[in-house]
Amino acid sequence: MLSQFVAYFTYTNIGTVMALSLSGVLQAANIGALPLLIGFIVVVAIIDLLLTGAIAKWAIFAPVFVPLLMKLGVEPEAVLAAYRVGDSPMNAITPLNAYFALVVGFATKYDKSAGVGTIVSLMLPYVVWIFVLWTALFAVWKMLGLPWGL
Repeated sequence: MLSQFVAYFTYTNIGTVMALSLSGVLQAANIGALPLLIGFIVVVAIIDLLLTGAIAKWAIFAPVFVPLLMKLGVEPEAVLAAYRVGDSPMNAITPLNAYFALVVGFATKYDKSAGVGTIVSLMLPYVVWIFVLWTALFAVWKMLGLPWGL
C-alpha cells in the first residue's frame, strides 16, 4: 500500500506542490528555522500515536517536509534529525507499535492484572522526559550550529 502511495505522490508531484505553496506561507510568516523544526518534532510525535513504523512515516513526510524546509533554508539532515527526535519517544506508549503486545505480555507474566493502561501509565513519565530532553538537545545543537553528520 505504501509503495502505491509513494508512486502516486511521485506521479502527481503533489508533495512538491504542497511544499512550495506552504513554503510561501511560512516565508511570509517569517518564522525561524528552529521554531519550524520544533513544530515538526511535535507534529511527528502526535502522528506517531496513530501511524507507527519509522520507514512508512518517513516515506510520507519526506517528500513534503524536506523540500519545504530546504526552501526555508533548513538542511535535510536537520529535518531527518528532527523527525527522529519526534518519532522515537512515542514508540514506547503507542498501542499500535508492533512490539507493544509483547511488552504487555511480559508485564502480565509478573503482574496478572497488567494491561495496556498499565504499560502506558508506567512509560508516560519516561516518554515525556525523553521527549523534552531530546528536543532541548536538538535545539541547543541547532543553535550552536554543530554539524548534523560527517
